[in-house]
Amino acid sequence: MVNYLEKVKRIKNPYLIFLPFLFFYFFLVLKSPTHGNFGDEGRYVTFAENIINGFYSTPYPGINLWNGPGYPILLIPFVFFKLPLVSITLFNAVLYYISVVLLFKTLQKFVSFKITLITSLFWACYINSYGEMKVIFCEVVTSFLICLLLFCVSRSFNGEKASKRYAVFSGLTIGYIVLTKVIFGYVALVLFFALGLLWLLNSKSFNIKRGVLIMGISLVTIAPYIIYTYSLTGKVYYLSNSGGMSLYWMSATDENELGDWFSERSIRQDTTLHTKIDQDNTMPGFNNYLYKNHIKDYQEINKYVGVERDEAYKRIAINNIKNYPVKYLKNCISNIERLLFSFPYSYTLEHTIMQVAVNGPLVLCMLFSLMVTLVNWRKIPFFLRLILFFVFMYLGVTILVSTYTRMFTVIVPVILFWIAFTFNKSIELRLNFEKQL
Repeated sequence: MVNYLEKVKRIKNPYLIFLPFLFFYFFLVLKSPTHGNFGDEGRYVTFAENIINGFYSTPYPGINLWNGPGYPILLIPFVFFKLPLVSITLFNAVLYYISVVLLFKTLQKFVSFKITLITSLFWACYINSYGEMKVIFCEVVTSFLICLLLFCVSRSFNGEKASKRYAVFSGLTIGYIVLTKVIFGYVALVLFFALGLLWLLNSKSFNIKRGVLIMGISLVTIAPYIIYTYSLTGKVYYLSNSGGMSLYWMSATDENELGDWFSERSIRQDTTLHTKIDQDNTMPGFNNYLYKNHIKDYQEINKYVGVERDEAYKRIAINNIKNYPVKYLKNCISNIERLLFSFPYSYTLEHTIMQVAVNGPLVLCMLFSLMVTLVNWRKIPFFLRLILFFVFMYLGVTILVSTYTRMFTVIVPVILFWIAFTFNKSIELRLNFEKQL
């Protein structure tokens, strides 16, 4: 093992160290090329086409701001030049490879080479990301941006070597993360005001001032989109009209429904009942249960389109939460399990051994790191505390609406860095203690 580490260390260039993974990712993508009709794929391509044609959302009243423009903007060259769809997923593979390199380059400044390599290899082999790599989803781009943010932020708070240039890059990166996954927008806004308040109380703090600068730049970055959505909706800081539907399903009151999301097409009576389990493990006749439980709500919701439809979802959801707070809490607990282990799902038989095997040890390491961090909070570098607030606030908001495991996957690089950092410091403390004995 020591000889192997020395050989790898002599390579020095992380792009060469992890180059075999790039070819492996290309193989994964080419083995199962996308057809562009799975899940959200068509929507992202359509938004890219809209931008090319000079608009983003369809006009009032059918306003469509289902997701931010971050990922569609990246798709513009592929769509404009009518490149094969597989070129987009090959681009995903390249971004994921670069994210591994960025994580490695960030880690090597703070932990031993051995821990750096093992942690980076874990991310390179993180099988939960492979599914999103093969489709036109925004998760791989988000993971790349998270790794880029970690790299830039770590260089923005480095004592006398702190770089204002990297602080600017950090703010721009957070802004683009928000445009790609709009749920981060609420986190960015809260952090900006929280850091601003702390700065008023302690204006001499370099770290807090630098944090305000970063978050301020992130809000400036998304300002054009915020202005655009205001011109369409008349609402301040309106990021998306998809949140209401997600909150509605999260507020499900039936004991057999666990807060996971269903498409509107699922709300139908199934006259061709079957007795076998579907290929996706859903129970026979589940559409009839959904129809019974939700048709009354949808008779109201279907009166509206666009933003008004989003508001209708929210009204019903909030009313459900007020009337059934314990059930909503149970759904939130189920949501945490789905986020980490991809279960439970309503009306579904589960097969989640792989998710538990991958994320189970990660969660245990997170608990260890949490204890170490709480005990040594003031010894944790400011940049790490800041980015931990960023990702855990994101997780907190995510738990409140219907979610999937891929929402956790995007912030795994930060979790891995945090674990590596606390493990490395624990080893250093133990060695120092042994020397004293």
